[in-house]
Amino acid sequence: MSYRLVITLSLCTASLAAQTPSTDSAWTQRTEMVPMRDGVKLNTIIVTRRGLESGTPLPILLVRTPYGADGPPSRFPGPYRFLAADGYIFVFQDIRGRGKSQGEYLMNRPLRVPGDTSGGGFDEASDTYDAVEWLIHNVANNNGRVGGLGISYPGWLATMQGLSGHPAMRAVSPQAPMTDTWMGDDFFHQGAFRQSYGVEYTYGMEVGEFDVGVTDMYDWYRRIGELSKVPKLLGRSWPSWDAFVAHPSYDQYWQSRATEKRIHASPVAVLTVGGWYDQEDIFGPPATYAAFERFDTVPGTNRNRIVMGPWNHGGWYGPGTGLSRVQFGDSTGVWFRREVEAPFFAFYLKDRAPLDLPEALVFEGGSNRWRRFDSWPPRAATVKNLYFHADGRLSFDQPTAASTAADSFVSDPAHPVPYRPRPVEVTYSRGSQWNQWQAMDQRFVEGRPDVLVWSTEPLKEDLVIAGNLSAQLFASTTGSDADWVVKLIDVYPDTAEGDRRMGGYELMVAGEIMRGRYRTAFDHPQPIAPNRVLEYTVHIPPQTYRFQRGHRIMVQVQSTWFPLYDRNPQTFVPNIFLAKPTDFKAETHRIWRSARYASHVVLPVLPQ
Repeated sequence: MSYRLVITLSLCTASLAAQTPSTDSAWTQRTEMVPMRDGVKLNTIIVTRRGLESGTPLPILLVRTPYGADGPPSRFPGPYRFLAADGYIFVFQDIRGRGKSQGEYLMNRPLRVPGDTSGGGFDEASDTYDAVEWLIHNVANNNGRVGGLGISYPGWLATMQGLSGHPAMRAVSPQAPMTDTWMGDDFFHQGAFRQSYGVEYTYGMEVGEFDVGVTDMYDWYRRIGELSKVPKLLGRSWPSWDAFVAHPSYDQYWQSRATEKRIHASPVAVLTVGGWYDQEDIFGPPATYAAFERFDTVPGTNRNRIVMGPWNHGGWYGPGTGLSRVQFGDSTGVWFRREVEAPFFAFYLKDRAPLDLPEALVFEGGSNRWRRFDSWPPRAATVKNLYFHADGRLSFDQPTAASTAADSFVSDPAHPVPYRPRPVEVTYSRGSQWNQWQAMDQRFVEGRPDVLVWSTEPLKEDLVIAGNLSAQLFASTTGSDADWVVKLIDVYPDTAEGDRRMGGYELMVAGEIMRGRYRTAFDHPQPIAPNRVLEYTVHIPPQTYRFQRGHRIMVQVQSTWFPLYDRNPQTFVPNIFLAKPTDFKAETHRIWRSARYASHVVLPVLPQ
């Protein structure tokens, strides 16, 4: 996506990376080229309120970004207004090779192993160290404390700030951080390539504006056919695309970039933030929190916390009142920035007490209320299995059917299931529904012969889940590879209270995909034995949600989610990026639901 397209989207992370003041505002700025240890200089914008150059020293808030530190010409402080009211020196910095900074850009530059001097002996953590060292000695009237924050890529860079090791870094807030781009963030999910985002975003970052002149990308990608045609139609390849082709599996290339594997002990306070409906980085926040939590072992300190709200990607920097037709009952984004983010930084950077934040502050969908837990996932949750039965029934009762009991469908790569209602616009384009598709009514695919559906009877009492979700599928295929998509859905009563349009609404509470070839190891793909029943674990993003009395719980299972995910040829090939047209074949898949092969969804249920 082009920079122009990025800044037009109100919730896009690039537009939140930096908001420099207009000429008539109460804020002033200066630009510096800050030197790094290897001599490369990074474009750095320092923003201060007029008249505060002297007086009480202020902390520094640092946002590092690949999206342009100069930002759009809008009035500062915008979404930073609660932080600005507390008093900070704001610093926005272009990372290497982006914006006006010198050096070479590398997507998601891996964190170095201690002692490793390859790649020039620097990474985003060391660049943070060098930037902080310069700032505290060259920015007047700072109090020697620095905090870091950012959303998405800048959120990942905030994690790097927390790992910089500079003693002035005291608190960071990684928000929607891209943490493991193969396992569950931007580019792959459990082996399935995120085609539309992986192509359109990386092309925009490394080449230029993505515009192929069509209104429905579903048709465009379907006409392309196999993945190898993508760079040919666009006229060239680009660094990220070359990496996708060279590293389709979870090899050392991706593992070295998996930040949760490299996070180490740090004295910095961490507030990780994410959204239950994040269309880009749903894996990152819980994984980042869990990785830092391993080292948060000093009794009584509680320096590592997580916040998960009812938001899409970066939605907490907007009003956060709702997504699609689903309403959350309040301006949750404004509340978060005022009651959570601002007090967090004030506590650690300005010694303002008390800080009334629990270990985990999470929004419970369905009831639209915030829950406080002293651990994440909550210790009080107990695992309950929701089983598939005949005639589309879903129940907590274990199946007793004969071993031959199964439901089948034909998955045809030539006619994939769309991931949202068509037309599917270019991801970052005016009018695109990309930022809210996960909250859209799922009835648009019901009735398709390649989507299996099971649902409970109307619930007699509320059911609350909180924690990690998964699906255990016993499945077989006539092919030698297959994808498995599982969606957990809240089905509203036909007559809904309040908004009549919510009658019968099917809200996807959580959903995920996994590529069958990785059923035993993500770094070692293996063909599936045709017609053999095998067990697959689909790790579904965590959630906190209340299925209310009178609602039904539904599970949908399918094998395509297009064009967000590429099509599995369903014939095993060593590298799907190099698959030929003849490799793509329609195959019959079966989901088994017998006493022996009891397919089910695993729910973490809270006591009432």
